[in-house]
Amino acid sequence: MQLRLVCKQWNLKLPKIPDGNKVKLPKIPDGNKVPWLVLSMGSAATESFEEEAHALEEVRAPEDEGILDTRSLEEKGIYHLMLPDMQDNIMCGSCHGWLIIVMVYEGTIRILNPFTKVHLDLPPVSTLPNIINIDGDECTMYCGDKIITRNIIFMHQSQIWKAIINSAPNNDNDSDFIAVVIYGLFLELAFYMPNNKRWIRFPARDLDDVRDVIFFQEKIFAIDGNGQLYEFDTRTKSGPVGGKHEATPPPSDGMYNCYYYLIGGDNGSLLMLVKGERYRYYMNQKRFCECETVKFDIYESKKNEKTWSRIHSLGNYIPKDNMRELYFENTTPSYEIVIFDLEDGSFQTFLTEVNFCCCPIWILP
Repeated sequence: MQLRLVCKQWNLKLPKIPDGNKVKLPKIPDGNKVPWLVLSMGSAATESFEEEAHALEEVRAPEDEGILDTRSLEEKGIYHLMLPDMQDNIMCGSCHGWLIIVMVYEGTIRILNPFTKVHLDLPPVSTLPNIINIDGDECTMYCGDKIITRNIIFMHQSQIWKAIINSAPNNDNDSDFIAVVIYGLFLELAFYMPNNKRWIRFPARDLDDVRDVIFFQEKIFAIDGNGQLYEFDTRTKSGPVGGKHEATPPPSDGMYNCYYYLIGGDNGSLLMLVKGERYRYYMNQKRFCECETVKFDIYESKKNEKTWSRIHSLGNYIPKDNMRELYFENTTPSYEIVIFDLEDGSFQTFLTEVNFCCCPIWILP
């Protein structure tokens, strides 16, 4: 690719770049698996980010519009990749080195490898279990026991809160993985399996208000707004089977609004991250109140155990989450990049003046 830039004659003589669908991803040694933060920004945000990155002694890597060999990625660097326009589209997940993106105007849910540019499409937003009909620019859908109509663009923007896949798609055959999404106003779960044409609702009837979902040890774990854990087996041909987990939710602190996240530990343990938020009120300003993150608590459920135990140190382990924050129609979501130190309770906030096009998201090449 670098030789092509020398001159036109060299560009014409060189063989064509291999088709992305036939590119095999390089195997990366476990010791080089460094998580990367994907930021979707305009030019002003990029400039601001680079200034702060240089202050952190990071290295600017050269811009590359083609296939990027992940073996060349350094642990410190800024890489500019040409991806779909995130000014309009929404990143709603990343798994196994692939981004999951909602293409807002088309309603497509796309899986994209940002390094090879290989992509494939899952069933569209219009096939979610709560969607009844689409007529022109309007969408009719179920909202609990009611039927409502909303603008189709807002429907595409607001239906998918998180999306995950259990394995990297095979570049030659896209039917070897399972996908799960948190969707709709009631935060329900739906799944996709090979050859499905639409999303299928999870069998657990009482499962809604889902705050997070992950694949872990050939199972799907989900957690609701009360800290109740759900467990589903993925090794069945008909789809995930399961329900409520026996583990009792940890005690809730009534002083804060609690948000729950799940992380699978390398030692086989399941971690529950509980974020505590409180409202700050502004009586003399147009903005009446806003949420302020106050603390994080972490609980561990060891393999084959049915209880949660609070832990106060993670050692060198750093959990991360890709869940989009909830927002309402005619409002603009805001995103923060914050590092919280569990041991001393301190916060570090980065890029406070930057308005991101969509939620920053972690990816492991």
